[in-house]
Amino acid sequence: MNFDLPAPLVAYLAELDAFIDAEIKPLEKADDNVRFFDHRREWARTDFDNGGLPRHEWEALLVEATARADAAGHWRFSAPKKYGGKDGQNLWMAVIRDHFAAKGLGLHNDLQNEHSIVGNFPFVNMFEHFGTPEQQDEFINGGFARTRRTAFGLTEPNHGSDATHMETRAVPEVRGGVAGWRIDGEKMWTTGMHVATHCATFARTSGDNGDARGITCFLVPNPCEGLVIEEYLWTFNMPTDHPRVSFTNVWVPESAILGPVGGGLSIAQSFVHQNRIRQAASSLGAATFCIEESVRYARERKPFGEELARNQAIQFPLVDLATQCEMLRLLIRKTAWEMDRLEAEDGGHKRIERELSDKVSMCNYWANRLVCEAADRAMQVHGGIGYSRHKPFEHIYRHHRRYRITEGAEEIQMRKVGAFLFGYLGPRKGMFG
Repeated sequence: MNFDLPAPLVAYLAELDAFIDAEIKPLEKADDNVRFFDHRREWARTDFDNGGLPRHEWEALLVEATARADAAGHWRFSAPKKYGGKDGQNLWMAVIRDHFAAKGLGLHNDLQNEHSIVGNFPFVNMFEHFGTPEQQDEFINGGFARTRRTAFGLTEPNHGSDATHMETRAVPEVRGGVAGWRIDGEKMWTTGMHVATHCATFARTSGDNGDARGITCFLVPNPCEGLVIEEYLWTFNMPTDHPRVSFTNVWVPESAILGPVGGGLSIAQSFVHQNRIRQAASSLGAATFCIEESVRYARERKPFGEELARNQAIQFPLVDLATQCEMLRLLIRKTAWEMDRLEAEDGGHKRIERELSDKVSMCNYWANRLVCEAADRAMQVHGGIGYSRHKPFEHIYRHHRRYRITEGAEEIQMRKVGAFLFGYLGPRKGMFG
C-alpha cells in the first residue's frame, strides 16, 4: 500500500504553481485588480445598483485568467482529450483543488464564481453522456468557445431537495407545423442566467408527483418568449447570480430535449459525484488555509509578553481541526481514486452511484462543515482583525457555508450515508434481512 501521490501529479502541481507566479499573480496585481480580493472584494465584485449581479469588470477578469490558463493547456485539464482537455481524473482534480484552495483567496481559484484556472465542467460530462452529436458540438465546443453557456433549472420554489415533486410541466404541442413542447412553471437558484444562452430546464412530462421517471430535460434558449427572470435573490455571500425564473407558455422544438424523454432525473444526477468530491477537496483546502494562517498568527502574536500559541485554549481547537483535515484528506483521495477505478470500467457512473456514493457524501458534507468550523476558529484566534474584512476568513465562511445546502444539503447526504450503512441501499442491501 503506497500513499504517495503519483510523481507526474506532483510535477504538474509544480508546473501549475509556476504558471500562477508567472501569469496569474501579475494579472491579479495589475490595474488595481487586487480590489477583488482584499477588504474591498464584496463591493468591487457586486453591482449593487443592478440587482446585486457581478460587475462586468470582475467577470471580465475571470475570463482573462481562464483564457491565459487555456492557452497554457491548464483550463480544460479535466475535459476529454477530444475537446482539448487532458482526461483529468478525479484523484488529480481533488488534489489540485485542495492545493489551490490552501493558497487562500486569489485569481488562480475563486469558487464564489466556480472559477479556477483548472476548470470543472459538469456540463461536458452531461452532454457527453446524454447529448446528440449535434448537441455535443453546439454545447461542449460552444461552451469552450464561450458562445454557449448553460444554466441549470432543477430546484423549484416549493420543492427544494425533492426534485421528484416538480410543479413545472411540459406537454406536447405542435406550433407552425413543428412538433415540440410547451413548458409552464418556475425555478429557483438558476445560477448564471444573466449570461446563460440556455437553461437546462427540468419538467414533468408524465407520471405522478414522487415518481423518479417522467421528468424530462429541455434546453430552453435564453432569452425566449415566456421566459422571465423574476428576481435575483440576494445571498449571504455577494454578488448574486441566482435568480428565480418563470416559464409561461414557453415553447421549444423536439430537438431541445436532452437525453431520453422521462429520464431527466438521471441527467441531473449524472455529474453530482464528480462535483461533490471536487468541491469537498476545495473546502478541505480552504480549511487548511484557515488553520495554517491561525498557527502562523498565534506564533507571531505576543500578548502579555508571550506567544499566543503557548495557550492550550489556542492550541487544542486547532489540533482538533488539523487532525480532521488529515483524516479527511485521506478519505477524499481514496474515494477519488476509487471513482477513477470504477469509471475505467463499463457502466462506471452507475457503479459509483450503487457502490461509492455514500463515501462521496461523507467527504462532501464533512468537508463543508469542517471549513466553516476552521474559518470561525481563525476569526477567533485572530481576534478583532480576524472578524474584519481585512482578513479573508469571513469571506471563506460566507462562501463555503452555502455548500452545506447546495450540491445536496448535508441532511440529504447524511441520509444517503445512512441508507448505505443500514443496508437499504448499496453493497449492504439485504444484509439485515
